[in-house]
Order: sequence, then C-alpha cells, then structure tokens
Amino acid sequence: MKNKLALVALFILLCSFTSSEPKIRIFIAGDSTAQSYKEEKDGLIKGWGQMLEKYLTDDVQVINHAMGGRSTKTFISEGRWDRLLSEVKAGDYVFIQFGHNDASTRPERHASYEDYENNLLKFIHDVRVKDAYPVLLTSVVMRTFKDGNLVDDRLKGYPAITRKVAGEQAVPLIDINLKTRDFITMLGDSASTPYYRWVEAGVDHAKPDGLKDDTHMMEKGAMQVASFVADGIRDINLYGLSKYLKADKK
Repeated sequence: MKNKLALVALFILLCSFTSSEPKIRIFIAGDSTAQSYKEEKDGLIKGWGQMLEKYLTDDVQVINHAMGGRSTKTFISEGRWDRLLSEVKAGDYVFIQFGHNDASTRPERHASYEDYENNLLKFIHDVRVKDAYPVLLTSVVMRTFKDGNLVDDRLKGYPAITRKVAGEQAVPLIDINLKTRDFITMLGDSASTPYYRWVEAGVDHAKPDGLKDDTHMMEKGAMQVASFVADGIRDINLYGLSKYLKADKK
C-alpha cells in the first residue's frame, strides 16, 4: 500500500513539473535594441525582447540572448551564436534581428552587405538543422528628423537584405523597420521622443547628465516595438504561435 501511495505521489509530482514547463520557447539573437536590461544597473533603457512576454501567454518562454554592440559578425565570432544554438531544441523559435552594428563604421563590428547576407544564411541553416524555426526581423528605425520629416538612413541596405534573404529562403519576416518607420513618421518629431531614450538631467541614474538617444528606447518605446512583434506574429499566423498571444494586449 505504501509503495502504491509513493508511486501516486511521484506521478503527481512529475505531472506538476511537466505542466509548468512552457510549451513554446522563443530565442532572440540581436543587439541592444532587443536586449534585456536591469534598471538598477542600466537605468531606464529597455529592449523589446524583455517586453515581448507581456504580449504572450504563460505557455511561452522568451530566452533573450540579444546583447548591445553586437552585429552578425561579432555575435558569431564571440561564440554567442553557438551558445544560443546549443540550447535550441526541435520546435523552438529563433528570432534574429541585426543591422544596427553591421552598418557601423567600426571595423570590429562592421559586416559588409555580402558578409551580412552570408551570416543570415548561416543562422537560418543552423536553426533548421535543429528542426527549429528561424524568423527574421528588420531593425528598429533610428529617429532622425529634418524639417519635420523622418530622414534616417543610417541602417543603409541592411533591412533590404534581411527582406531579400527572408523571401529567397522562405523564412517568416517581421518587418519592424517598416512598422517603426511608419509609426514614428506619423507621430512626428516631438511626439516620438518619449519612445526613445531622451531623458533630462537627474531623471535616469545611469545618465545623470541627461541624454538624447535616437537609437535606444525607454519602456514606452520597447513596449511599442514588442507589440509590433506580436502584431507580426498574428499577421502571418507564425506556425500557429498566434494562439499564444494575449487577446487583451493591443
């Protein structure tokens, strides 16, 4: 009798562990715009990757490997891609978003158009070998206005290459660059600043002298970009992942 009770208790315990495990896992490979931050250390900056779970049910776990200053080139050379890939299992999703640092003039970060395309192809191939799902995302637009018009072109051709590779490789694409460009254009110059890391002196302990940053975002902006990612999942019904989106998040 005691043995039977012990087996029943063990079965219940195992079931509780199994039911608590997320059914779906999303990995993120990217740069500072997607990175997760700790407010006590990093201040008020936020990345969309740390906000994405707010738009998803508890069945989904987001594992964010995005890191500031990384391009496709350095994400590979520093071993970050291999570390991410070692955790990926069949059926997982890998969201891939680069471009900001690939476009940099700093030689240690910069990836030529050809190298950037080849790196994306490597990412796609490696994920598919694991029987997981690669998803490409274009970069968040950088906020530069001239005479009331959004004119930023610092991302150069990298978003276009991302779109091209997605189309040629039949990889799902979430066009964050287009979504954020349209959104910021419609808001205009002054109304769009609260979405980015524009802070007055004394507001952000990490930037006590204040800052006008047109690349990175505050919580409001990171939430908005995460909502665009969620919209993208819904719009293309990404392998059925849309059923795990929270209905009340808009």
